[in-house]
Amino acid sequence: MPIRRKAVDAGIVDSAELALLGRVFDQMKTPNQSAESQSRLAARIIANFMAGVVDEAELIALSRQPLDR
Repeated sequence: MPIRRKAVDAGIVDSAELALLGRVFDQMKTPNQSAESQSRLAARIIANFMAGVVDEAELIALSRQPLDR
């Protein structure tokens, strides 16, 4: 996907980190999930990752919980 290449090229994440985020998202999304719901899920995953959670299992567990706002 072009956005993945842009994220890596911009130095936001490296390819291994992007692969981790993609795996977590793919494991957590559901087949009939709306685009809005997928966007919220992605935001939770990214927020937890940016907070320092880099273990895949832990990232999944924490990302199942809603973001604190």
